[in-house]
Amino acid sequence: MPAVTYYVALPFLPSDDGIAAGDAVECFNPNAAVMKAEALSRKPGIVGAVAFSRSGDPATGEFGDATVIRKFGDVPEDLSTL
Repeated sequence: MPAVTYYVALPFLPSDDGIAAGDAVECFNPNAAVMKAEALSRKPGIVGAVAFSRSGDPATGEFGDATVIRKFGDVPEDLSTL
């Protein structure tokens, strides 16, 4: 199966340990991911959000590192776990 690219908006919420990721929202394209991340960052109880993409082969489960498109608000410095 050929590689596919997923575009995602991921909100961040306050937690006892600082900031925790919320539920990711898959989007159709990079612009939609940016717009959704910005909208999520403005919701009450959400301190920030990030739009990112990730490419790989869903058949094998092998994916490359996430590429951050844009950050909004308070997000962790280390996003290597995306």
